[in-house]
Amino acid sequence: MQDLSAENISFTTFKLNGFYSFGEWRHFLFIPYFFMFLLSTTSNCILIYLIISQRALHSPMFVLIGLMSVVDLFMPMFSVPHMLLNFLFDWNGISLVGCLTQIFCTQFFGSYQSTLLLWMALDRFFAICRPLSYHNYMQIPNFLKFVIVPVLRNTLLNVSVVSLAGKLHFCMKNEIDHCFCEHMGLIQLACEDTSVNNLVGLATALLIPTTDFVFITVSYVMIFASVLNSGKSSMKAINTCITHIIIMAFSLVFVLTAFLSYRIRNNFSPNSRIFASTMYTLFPSCFNPIIYGVRTKEIRQQFLKFFKHVKVLPY
Repeated sequence: MQDLSAENISFTTFKLNGFYSFGEWRHFLFIPYFFMFLLSTTSNCILIYLIISQRALHSPMFVLIGLMSVVDLFMPMFSVPHMLLNFLFDWNGISLVGCLTQIFCTQFFGSYQSTLLLWMALDRFFAICRPLSYHNYMQIPNFLKFVIVPVLRNTLLNVSVVSLAGKLHFCMKNEIDHCFCEHMGLIQLACEDTSVNNLVGLATALLIPTTDFVFITVSYVMIFASVLNSGKSSMKAINTCITHIIIMAFSLVFVLTAFLSYRIRNNFSPNSRIFASTMYTLFPSCFNPIIYGVRTKEIRQQFLKFFKHVKVLPY
C-alpha cells in the first residue's frame, strides 16, 4: 500500500493482514479457530442454560459463573467471525467505525474476565473466612458496594481508550498486521503524537487486570491462611481457588505477551504476537465452561441430571 504522510489525509478503511506470511497455508487456520469458536459458543450456551434453568444453581457463586459465561460468549463474537471469513475468503477489509467497535467490545468484555474472577474470589473469601456473615455480605445491596466501582472503572477507561483513538488521523498506511483490530495495532498507524493514547492504554492495563490480580492474590492468601489455621481439610475450597488461579495465569500470560510486545524491544515475531492476542480472546472462552463444568461438582451433577430427563420422542 502507498505510504502517505499528508496531514489532511486520514484513512477510514483498513486491511487486516494477520498471518499473511503463511501464504496459502493461511486458509487452513480457519479449521482450528472455527472449532475453538464453536466450542466456546456451545459450551457457554449450555452452561448459561443450566444455571438459569436449574434452581439448585441459583446461589451467588453460580450466578457469577453464569455471568462469566455470558462474557466468554460475547467476547469472541465481535472479532472471531470476521477473522474466520478473512482466513477463508480473504475478506480482510474493515471500516474505522468497525475497527473501533471491535477494540471497545473486545477490551470491555475482556476487562470483566478479571473483574468476575475478583468477584468470585470475594465470594470464596466471605464463604470461607466469614462463613457466619456470608449471606449478609452476599445480599444484593451489600455486594453492590464491590460491584459499582469496578463497573465504573471498566466502562470509563475503555470508553476513554476508544474515544481518544477515534480522534486520531491515520495517514501512515491502512494495513494492520493483525487478524482483528487491537488498540496498539491501530494507533501505531497514526501520523500524530499518540503519547496520550499510550498513557491511557497503559493506565487501563494497570488499573484493570493488574489491580484485579493484586486483590485476587490477597484474597487467596487470606483464604489459604484461614484453611490452614482452622486445621480442617477443605479441598473443595482449595480446588476452587486453584481453578481460578489456573485460568487467571493463562489469561495474564497471553494478555501481557500481546500488550508488552508493542511497548518494549523484544524478539517476538508478528505471528507470535497475533497468536497471543487471539488466544487471549478465545482461550478463556473455550476452557472456562469446561473447567467449571468438570471441576465443579454441583454443575456436573445438574448437567447429568438434566440429560437424564431428556427423553427421546417415540417413533
